[in-house]
Amino acid sequence: MEAFRIDRLNFTYPAQRRSALHDLSLTVRQGEFLLLCGASGSGKTTLLRCMKPSAEPQGKLSGEVIYFGAPLRTIGHRRESAEIGFVGQSPDEQLVTDQVWHELAFALESLGLAQEVIRRRVAESAAFFGLEPLFRRKTAELSGGQKQLLNLAAVLTLQPDVLILDEPTAQLDPIAASEFLHMLARIHRELGMTVVLSEHRLEEAMALCDRAAVLEDGSISCAGTPREVGEALHTAGSAMFWSMPAAMRIWAGAGWPGACPVSIREGQSDLAEFAAENPLAPLPPETAAAGTDEFAVEAREISYRFERDGGDVLRDLSLQVRKGEILAVLGGNGAGKSTLLRVLGGMLTPQRGRIDRRGRAALMPQDARLLFTESTLREELRETEAELIEFCGLSTLMDRHPYDLSGGEQQRAALAKLLTQHPDILLLDEPTKGMDGDHKRRLAALLSSLARQEIAVVLVSHDVEFCAEHAQRCALLFDGGIIDCQPPRRFFSGNSFYTTAANRIAREQLPEAVTVPEVIAACGGRAEPPPPPDPFPESDGKRLETVPPRKGKTPLPRRTQFAIFLDLLLIPLTLWWGIAHRGSYYLTALFVLVLAMLPFFLALEGRRPSAREIAVLASLCALGVAGRAAFFMLQQFKPVLALVVVTGAALGGEAGFLVGAVTMLVSNMFFGQGPWTPFQMFAMGLIGLLAGILHERGLLRPKRIPLCLYGAFAAVFLYGGLINPAAALLSAQSLNWGTLLSFYLTGLPMDLVQTAATVLFLWIAGEAMYEKIVRVKIKYGI
Repeated sequence: MEAFRIDRLNFTYPAQRRSALHDLSLTVRQGEFLLLCGASGSGKTTLLRCMKPSAEPQGKLSGEVIYFGAPLRTIGHRRESAEIGFVGQSPDEQLVTDQVWHELAFALESLGLAQEVIRRRVAESAAFFGLEPLFRRKTAELSGGQKQLLNLAAVLTLQPDVLILDEPTAQLDPIAASEFLHMLARIHRELGMTVVLSEHRLEEAMALCDRAAVLEDGSISCAGTPREVGEALHTAGSAMFWSMPAAMRIWAGAGWPGACPVSIREGQSDLAEFAAENPLAPLPPETAAAGTDEFAVEAREISYRFERDGGDVLRDLSLQVRKGEILAVLGGNGAGKSTLLRVLGGMLTPQRGRIDRRGRAALMPQDARLLFTESTLREELRETEAELIEFCGLSTLMDRHPYDLSGGEQQRAALAKLLTQHPDILLLDEPTKGMDGDHKRRLAALLSSLARQEIAVVLVSHDVEFCAEHAQRCALLFDGGIIDCQPPRRFFSGNSFYTTAANRIAREQLPEAVTVPEVIAACGGRAEPPPPPDPFPESDGKRLETVPPRKGKTPLPRRTQFAIFLDLLLIPLTLWWGIAHRGSYYLTALFVLVLAMLPFFLALEGRRPSAREIAVLASLCALGVAGRAAFFMLQQFKPVLALVVVTGAALGGEAGFLVGAVTMLVSNMFFGQGPWTPFQMFAMGLIGLLAGILHERGLLRPKRIPLCLYGAFAAVFLYGGLINPAAALLSAQSLNWGTLLSFYLTGLPMDLVQTAATVLFLWIAGEAMYEKIVRVKIKYGI
């Protein structure tokens, strides 16, 4: 039976012309272990998210996704949550609670299962995954491998029928990654669960899966058993073949007869048969370490701890890096590798020891997104040479938002941006994360070029294959110190875990061989093709171009026109009625409150807003409440009005009115409720409504000066112009124009304080916040 049948699936992200998925068809059989592989940016993550509706990205979707015979979108949220499990790349982003036991129980509690069922399933999962020693631990105290194992266990407490995993080992060290993948194989084998896995680490994953499918430019280029896929990619001369397991690449390069091997064991057997009939050539002498005799950075017995009472992360560590050298630092998750890079770069100062640094250091963090500050890659790389952009394969991605790139594309973009600083010491934290084999080779060529310019490169990586082939020295960080630092051949040969697949395959015949090219050369074969010396061809994956902005003004939606009618006519009439007929002030306030909330119910409730939309609006309201409370000691000096102006401009008048009104209602639970609350709600909501209307008509540009001018006008004439007369209304005095004017003038000093606060906050953060909200609006279709 088919678990999934995907027929001619197309998907296009917002503001993009080219589709991320193009006429993609694929079948996943029940109980099958399917491996998805492809170059970075080929559409793997998009496809996986389209297989779980709650994780589906915002965009234009066409085609069919059938789940056990029914259209996927019709199965309902509860069934989807219970039957389709999803584990992503980042262990931290999926954790939602602070303790292990609560994380295991969270999904079951959300489904409302009985307590005895929850306890039984939690205990069963904890025992199966060996989490009992960690059961009472805080999730923040776990290693990366433990966190990802906890994510998997938490998903499996639901007993899903299908398990979807998007590069779950991307941030794990080799040992933790191997344990995770073998646990996945055990789940598939013992529970018969359908598993769909996306991976760049194919060495072990290929040997564990039943079938593999290769994505290229958003479509399936080939699918079949791992052996069939390897042979098909080799026959087609695909660059993706050089991401395949070492046994496959040695088979192709050495020209072995017979079927394509997949696992290390099959590679060992084929090499033994080949060596029995063909003498193997000796390994060439190991290339002498490059670099000069001058040190770029030197650490002398340094120690570092994050907390005074905590343990040392680095302990009496010494390390020397020469100019023009590529040094790789390896070690388990939590060993302190990222901390070491930050200490070497000067971002952290060791408590003991000394750092000698000769030249400028630049650090690329593990999360490359931390380096991005602009809304397009073109703006990020405006100071980068065109040749480098082309060399990094980014030329077709320049109009994309950096956060919308794939993991491998983000790594290349961050490196290109970093090189504009012209560093003498380049510090790279997991630079190959998310990269396919072809782009790893391109990265290696770039690092070699930098080394020839006497730039010292220190890279932290879990990718032992990359380190073995391209680093000149490799160091192992353990227990806070460097316990070994050797050239790759001496560092990796003979190890059981921190070694390469090539060494495992060839250690009986060639015990010192640690790379695929070395084994191929010993077999007399043709080495893997080197990367081109000229600038790289265009980027892999989907070619997405930005859709030109729509020109001309569009008419206001009818619901917005009706909201304007309510807010600008009926509420003022209600206030006039209360003044003219001396009605109950509380009754007047109640009418204002009802009319103030009516546009929200008509505009939003009537069209069933998505959870994403409600979450964004609720977050903005919470931010407004928190901002008003944070500045409680400064009367009228609050960021609320600035937030409402930006919300109205970014999300439209209805959203602006809602955020303004709800913020004042909720925050008055702290500042004091009363008959003045509806007037504050109406005044602040009106400011957001008009901001949206003016922006829609092109009269309020999202730049500092226009935002500040409107904010100042709104504070004095809209908020002050409504609240000050309302104070007269609520004071129960005889009302006349003189009274109204006196109350307005009395409140003017406070209005000017609010004006100053609004202008200040809009000047500092208005433009940036507008861009962030608009990005969320486009990305999630709000």
